[in-house]
Formats: sequence, C-alpha cells, structure tokens
Amino acid sequence: MDNNRGQFHLFTKRRFLPLFITQFLGALNDNLFKNALLVIVVSTAIGAADNNNTNFITNLAAGLFILPFFLFSTLAGHLADHFDKAYLIRRIKFAEIVLMLMGFFSLWQENINLMLLVLFLLGVQSAFFGPLKYAIIPQHISDNELLAANAQVGMGTFVSILLGTLIGGWLVTEPQGPMQLGALIVLVAIIGWLSSCQIPNAPSEKTPNAHRVPFNPIRETAVNYRLAKHNKTVFYCIFSCSWFWLYGACFLTQVPNFSVSILGGDPKLISVLLGAFIIGVAMGSLCCNRLSRGQVEPGLVPIGVLGLSLFAIDLYFSSTAYAAINSSRDTVLPLAFLSMSAGLRVVVDLLFIGIFGGLFIVPIYAMIQRNTDGITRARVISVNNIFSALFMVSGSLLGMFFLSYLGWSIPQFFLILAFLNLIFMGTIFYLEPVFVRRFKRWANLN
Repeated sequence: MDNNRGQFHLFTKRRFLPLFITQFLGALNDNLFKNALLVIVVSTAIGAADNNNTNFITNLAAGLFILPFFLFSTLAGHLADHFDKAYLIRRIKFAEIVLMLMGFFSLWQENINLMLLVLFLLGVQSAFFGPLKYAIIPQHISDNELLAANAQVGMGTFVSILLGTLIGGWLVTEPQGPMQLGALIVLVAIIGWLSSCQIPNAPSEKTPNAHRVPFNPIRETAVNYRLAKHNKTVFYCIFSCSWFWLYGACFLTQVPNFSVSILGGDPKLISVLLGAFIIGVAMGSLCCNRLSRGQVEPGLVPIGVLGLSLFAIDLYFSSTAYAAINSSRDTVLPLAFLSMSAGLRVVVDLLFIGIFGGLFIVPIYAMIQRNTDGITRARVISVNNIFSALFMVSGSLLGMFFLSYLGWSIPQFFLILAFLNLIFMGTIFYLEPVFVRRFKRWANLN
C-alpha cells in the first residue's frame, strides 16, 4: 500500500466499504436494542420500586447476549472456514431483519420476556458473524493494508457502540419512543442486508469434500484450540485480546455507578464519561496505522499496555481528588463537571485509557489474522471469541469480588485493574518476546 494515500482510501474500495457498513450497522443495532431494553427495565423498576428484579434482569440480559459465544462460536468458525463467507454474511444479515421485526413487536407490546429472547438471538447472530467478519478481511485486503482495515473496523465498532448506547437509551424514553426505535432497528437491519449484498464473494480455501458440519461442539472446540495453539504468537495474541475485553468491560460496566455514586454527577454525566472512553478507543485505533506506517506492528502493544495502566492509576487519583472537592455531594451537571479542572482530568484519563486501548487491540487482531493459515483462520478466531467471552464473564466476577465481597471503592477497583494489567501483560511479554523486541526496533526507527 502506498502510505501517502492514507488509511481512509479503503473506504473507496468495494472489497472493504460494504463490509465496513455491514458490521457497523450490525453493532449499532445490537446496542440500540440492548440499551433500550435496559432503560425499559430500569424505568419499569423505578415505578414498581423493585430494585432486586432490576438487578436480576440486567445481569440476565448481559448473560443472554454473551452465552451464544460459548454455545455457537465453534460451529460459526467451522462454517466460515468451509463456505463462502460473503454468502453466509448475507444470510445472517437477512436473519437480522426477521429478528428486528420480532424486536419491533416486543417493544410495541412492552414484553420484557420477548425482548430477552430477541437479545439472545441477536447474541447468536453476533456469534456467527464474528469469525466471518475478521476472517474475510485478509481474504480481500492485502497484508500491507491489514492494519488500516482493522483500525477502521475497530473504530467503526466502538463508534456504533457509542451511538447505540446514546440513541437507544434516549429514544426509548420519548413519547412513542419504543415504536420509533422499533422502526429504526428494522430500517438499520434492511440497510445492513442491502450493504452485505455488495460484499464480494469470498470462497472457502478448503477443498469441497471437507465440508462437514461438526456435531460434537466440545470435540471441535478442542480441535480449534489446538489449531490456535499451533502458532505461539497467535496463541498469546488470543489471550491478550481476551484480556483487553475483560479490562474494557470492567470500565464500561462500572462507569455508570462511578459517575453517579463516586463523582456525584447527574445521570447525563454517564454518557459524557462513556463517550470519552469509547471515542478514545476509536481515536487510538485510527492512530495505529500512522504510528506503524501501515504495517502490522507488535511494538505498539507494550505502549498500549503502559498507557492503559498509567491513566487508570491517574484516574484513581483524579477521581478521589474530585470526590474530596465535591464532598457536599451536590448533583453535578456535565457542563459544571467539565468546568472544574479535577472533573476535566477524569474525562481526559478515560479518553486516554481508550486511546491506548485502541493502540493495544488493533495490532493484536491484525497479528491473529496475518499469522493464521487461511483455511483455519475463522476457527482460530472462534477460539478467540470464546476466550474473550469467558474473560468478560471473569471481569464481572472480578468486579463482584472486589466491590461487593471485599467492599472496595470503584476507584480502588480501577487501581487494582491497572496493576493486574501490568502483571498479566508482563507475563505475556515474557512468554512471547516478539512484542518487546519489536517495540525496541520501532522506538529506534522513530
């Protein structure tokens, strides 16, 4: 790739743009519906004064969306490696239209149980789409464009999460909001399907007689695990990627309570802080291509690790300093919060945690794709999805242990995450020296 063209030249290519739009709209719809469901649950509980039921349904919703990654990732990876990936994506996106029609009906009827079923089915769809999305990229994108493509996909994913969180949570509270949201998610699903129809074909790289659907998911998962473990670098990249999702999920999960209970902010402050974190990840993703001159650069990963920990440590000090200033516990609106230096420092910390998170995760995904054989790539990515889901669940348990069992504060939890990040990734760097070796080389070249 001619680096002078910049990373955005991929948006002019049919081999990339339809896939980008398809994955962007899919992630947007997931988050529109999921956050609308959570707002409806919370609003219903406020009227009924039933906080226990709210906590149960909130956690159930999170579990229902993650559960399909455990159940179906192995089958999804197998199908993606054995059949035309573009063909499968089109079928999956058509199924999304049907799911969103069900979602429209559930919102119209305000049927929480049906909403939870739709959310589970959206998780199933995401579990099947994940290996396809990351396995098709190297099939249409050259090696020297791989990092730029992953940067765009990463940026798009986190922007869609932000938009889905804000729009879904806001629109459903308006008069006729559930109906309007229902119409929106169906429209987004239809546009996503039309976009998927423009993705160029991506035939299987396996021989036709190898098209065998596995009936034993446990055995096939073990087979896929051995495929991932065959390449040491890929294996440790999978653990690094999974750690990122644990780390990020811990922050995203705690920010709402952190905003209100620790910082004394108005609920609108939640959107500001979540927005800072997610925009930071998108910015960091885009910076990767420039910092590595368009090449897949493992040397950026240690920079991401250090930044994630340093700004999480500073978040502990900035939030405790702000809490001391606002000891009166008056509710603070977002503009008033940002007008205070201590409040602005909290936002900057979250922004830079996101930026360094982007520098961390984009090279990791590109390394998995580049270092995996094309005929097994989707199955290896399915292993990555299973581990990421497992780590995210572990992150929830970690939060419960420190915050509920030990009674630590949220800033203290952020502080321990910073040190755990250094310990975990330090171990990865020791076991796979390529990250530190390439960092030294990158630093000398710059």
